[in-house]
Amino acid sequence: MIAKLALENGTVFTGEAFGAARETTGEVVFNTSLTGYQEILTDPSYAGQIVTMTYPQIGNYGINEEDLESVKPQVAGFVVKEYFDFYSNFRATGSLGDWLARHEILGIQGIDTRMLTKIIRTVGAMRGVISTIDLDDKSLVEKARQSADMNGLDLAKVVTTDQPYEWDSVDETLFALKPELRKRLNGKRWNVVVYDYGVKRNILRRLVSYGCRLTIVPASFPAEQVLAMNPDGIFLSNGPGDPAAVRYGIQNIKKLIGKKPIFGICLGHQLLGLALGGKTFKLRFGHRGANHPVKNLRTNEVEITSQNHGFAVDPASLNPSEIEITHVNLNDNTNEGFRHKELPLFSVQYHPEASPGPHDSDYLFSQFVEMMEREGVPA
Repeated sequence: MIAKLALENGTVFTGEAFGAARETTGEVVFNTSLTGYQEILTDPSYAGQIVTMTYPQIGNYGINEEDLESVKPQVAGFVVKEYFDFYSNFRATGSLGDWLARHEILGIQGIDTRMLTKIIRTVGAMRGVISTIDLDDKSLVEKARQSADMNGLDLAKVVTTDQPYEWDSVDETLFALKPELRKRLNGKRWNVVVYDYGVKRNILRRLVSYGCRLTIVPASFPAEQVLAMNPDGIFLSNGPGDPAAVRYGIQNIKKLIGKKPIFGICLGHQLLGLALGGKTFKLRFGHRGANHPVKNLRTNEVEITSQNHGFAVDPASLNPSEIEITHVNLNDNTNEGFRHKELPLFSVQYHPEASPGPHDSDYLFSQFVEMMEREGVPA
């Protein structure tokens, strides 16, 4: 079945559909990961986006039920060079195309993804539309131009949980507590409240593996109720959209700063920066992939990181007498992390849980536990 992808700048690509037959709009971005398409598709941080994979062959290891980062695909659409309906992997339970069709997600294959990526790198991420219904170029370009812009868009409220819930699941073979941590905790656990702005399951797994007992709350959950729960620490999750639009989140974080240890990732990092008086800005084409080099300024070590964001914190907007910049992106020198010099809080822009990898930054979960340890005794 013929499908077309149209960009707001007038560029139109013709390819073949897989997954669901329909029409969808979103911000067109690219991801440079070689593997992990299932984790990418189910990452809530991609809500509202049409994701292009730069790796040419997608679908060849199928889909399984273990690598989901949320309950369903979160992308608006999927773009690949070559889709493989025939899959081969001992863990696979079905094909990527059938799985996308069940969840009504449209994919397009057979287009020049290298050309598309170069356009996005040059012009920037753009609004786009994929369709199997309307194949008129002029009509599709107009639809792309009329679709929602990511600037000013609060998507955290779309992907967050409706009600608080507890998470205490841990795979003993993959995520068992390290012996030294088990000995230090001596059967006790850290009670952590997780603000769900679009949290990934592997973040929850990693927190549990470091001795945390989790309560996940909606994005707009009142700070007063969080403090009434008397947690040992507060985690601010990843998520989609424009951080400046999540005003309720910023106001809640302001009330929590200095009250409890705080660790933020991705959107949580950006919201924490805004709560501290900083500013955020939209990157031209964002950082998306599993191969982004980040320098830890405190250790002078370089970490290869997994990233997915279109906005960044402006380090010049943070008060240097209070905030220390801890990490920087070596591709474009944008901010990738900061910590408060006095208060127990820190955050990073990238994804240290890194499912499917790399795992260079997993130490940050240990730092969160150590910060809680300095501030109090686990329950």
